[in-house]
Order: sequence, then C-alpha cells, then structure tokens
Amino acid sequence: MLVDIGFWVLAVLAVASAVLVFVVDSMARATYALAVSFVAVGFALVLLQQNYVGVVTVLMMLMEMAVMAVYMVMYMGMNPALMPMSMVHGKRAALAVSGAAFVVLGAGALLVDWPVRRGVPAPDVTAALGEALMGRQMLVMVVISPVMVATIVGGVVLAAHRTRYDRFGDDLRRRPARDPQRGGVGR
Repeated sequence: MLVDIGFWVLAVLAVASAVLVFVVDSMARATYALAVSFVAVGFALVLLQQNYVGVVTVLMMLMEMAVMAVYMVMYMGMNPALMPMSMVHGKRAALAVSGAAFVVLGAGALLVDWPVRRGVPAPDVTAALGEALMGRQMLVMVVISPVMVATIVGGVVLAAHRTRYDRFGDDLRRRPARDPQRGGVGR
C-alpha cells in the first residue's frame, strides 16, 4: 500500500514538473523542473523494482541537467538564464503535432494485438537488463563517472572568474564589496 501511494505521488510530481517546463519563464527554471521530473520518474522505476534503470535514470538526468546549468552559466551568465522568455515556440503547430501523436499512439496501444510472452524471464530481471544495456562497458562507465564529475566541477570553477572571496575578502567581511563595476556581481 505504501509503495502504491509513493508511486502515485511520484507520478503526479513527474507530470506536474514536466508541465512546469513549459509554464515557467526562464531556461534555468525549465532545467530544474525537467530535472525534478526525471528524478521522480527514476524513483518511480525504483519503486517498480527496476533498481538499475531507476538509479541510472536519476544519475544520468542529474548529470545532464548539471552540464546544462554549467553551460548556461558559462555562456549566458546566470542572469540571462533567469530572464523571462517563452519555452514554447510554434505553439499551434506543436499542439497539432502532439495531439495527432497522442491519438495515433493511444489508438495503437488500444487496438493492436499485444504479443504473447515466449520463454520465461531471467531470474534477476534488473541484472539481465543492465547486462543487455551496458554489457562489458559497465567497468568503463564506473571509472569514467568520477572523471565526468571532476570535469563539471572544473567547468564551474573556470566559468566563475570571480568568486565571493574576491569581492568580500578571505573572511567574507569586506564592506562594501570590491567590484570592478558598480552594481555588484559584474553589472
């Protein structure tokens, strides 16, 4: 019963945050909403006892959203990423295409005869799925993951040419802050 409630809470959170991607008015907020949606989907997969796929989904999506946020900071600065903008372009065409896709996929799911299972599932379905997806590359992914994290941290450090310690001193008590331009934070 508790798993069922958790699943439905995560499902509602995933759909609500996915809708927020198109409702919020900035790239940064859309990125965070998309990350929440994927994390909720990943945890729902864990509740469905698909531990490998759920954890990989959470890790992969968090890393992807972190990379996206780093690029927003590096190339746009955080202020432009938070500026209001529409996240939906070509609204009428998008509504027509998405409505048609929904009708076609829904009709296919309801009208097509589903195949009958042949054979028996593996004793550990999650391990079999992980082996099918990654095969011998699992060790490579385990080794390269810390390198990817170090790359992201290094990108953030290189993108932030000034830090709060540069502005406020080593003890963060310099008042007023030493800014190269008036207005603070490089403005």
